[in-house]
Amino acid sequence: MKKEVEEALMGIRPYLQADGGDVELVDIDEKTGTVKVKLIGHCASCPFSQMTLQMGIEESLKKVPGVKRVESVDSLD
Repeated sequence: MKKEVEEALMGIRPYLQADGGDVELVDIDEKTGTVKVKLIGHCASCPFSQMTLQMGIEESLKKVPGVKRVESVDSLD
């Protein structure tokens, strides 16, 4: 599942990077189907980050078999 999630994220990255941001895979819980990601760069502080997470990243990752939800992990930097 990790390979498929990474491939799906690669498809999203150009759009995020065009706005000065990116997404980083943090963890995958295959039992619950939960993928944890961290928004970085401009995406971390963007007022539309939740919409990007839900309508962009989550929708793309849900196409990967077994993925049921995507959660954002706050950056500690």
